[in-house]
Amino acid sequence: MKFNYALGNLALILTLLLFSCSGDSGGDGDDDGGGNELTSIQITASVTSDVYVGDQITFTILGNNGQLLNSLADLKVNGTSVNGNAYTTTSAGVHEFVASYSNVTSNAVQITVEEVPVRFARNVLIEDYTGTWCGYCPRVSYGIELVEAQTDQAVVVAIHRPSSNTSSGYYDPYNYADAATLENMINLGGYPTAMLNRTTEWTYPEPSNVSQITDLSEDHGDLGIALSPTVSGGDISIDINVEFGDLFNSSNAKLVVYVLEDGLIYDQTNYTSYFGGASTLSNFVHNHVLRAALTSLTGDDIPSSEAVVGNVYSTTITTAMPSSISNTSNINVVVFVVDGATNAVLNARAADIGDTQDFEEIE
Repeated sequence: MKFNYALGNLALILTLLLFSCSGDSGGDGDDDGGGNELTSIQITASVTSDVYVGDQITFTILGNNGQLLNSLADLKVNGTSVNGNAYTTTSAGVHEFVASYSNVTSNAVQITVEEVPVRFARNVLIEDYTGTWCGYCPRVSYGIELVEAQTDQAVVVAIHRPSSNTSSGYYDPYNYADAATLENMINLGGYPTAMLNRTTEWTYPEPSNVSQITDLSEDHGDLGIALSPTVSGGDISIDINVEFGDLFNSSNAKLVVYVLEDGLIYDQTNYTSYFGGASTLSNFVHNHVLRAALTSLTGDDIPSSEAVVGNVYSTTITTAMPSSISNTSNINVVVFVVDGATNAVLNARAADIGDTQDFEEIE
């Protein structure tokens, strides 16, 4: 009796184990097959708009089971396999990208690649609000020297302020009185102040922040400026051309033209350690001094019909030599275009008398 009872218990246990294992195995199989089986692939591109010939597009290739297939899947562009998951565009047009792995094909991603737009070197306008009476202004003057030693893509204008009254403690022989309009526009807080492209203040201490200018010059310009200034008799004449690149989108472009003078000699008050640290910098050489504006300081309108992509706007300004000029052999011309809606400088250019400058197109 004992023997049979034991056999019966053993049979029951074996039966229970069999059904238990069968059930566990089936459950694990369902979870593995449902959760880890690759049934679809999704690809996404790092960029889908504003893509130009020569740009690189990187794709993320992901299975429905969470498996990253970037290095495993076969990525094709227009039916041709790509090595890896990145593609550098070589031609304009609509390109279709598809990935496949283990007999599963992804969604198709279509990307329009455009020809490289016409773009131009970007020059940074520095408007330095300064004064011969201003003891801290040599700090910015020194910063400008550092900028000019590092890049030729800075266009400097020294706007001397604030009084032409010889009895004033703020007297400056080169005071440009009309600049009050610009000071109100930028909400000037004091001197010195150096504005970059009329929208950004050069960060104090300026000599330690030269990279602020060089970083701005690394960007491209969406318009280019070419100019040729000449002097004949008592007149100055400036041929100006503005080319609007493929990405230009301002609806209110304005032209500004300055006449500057270098080599002006006048003592400079100095509270800084720059230029030797003397309290008075005797016979200091003042360069880039604004002497005349041949347009409104805030810019003259460029006709909207001219400020369109692909067009070159041309104009010539001829006028009598400004009476403020001390030495006509030391003058140069600055031309820049601003966005009338934001006052931001879109690009700038400087030229000496007799120079003929072409557009600075970049690839």
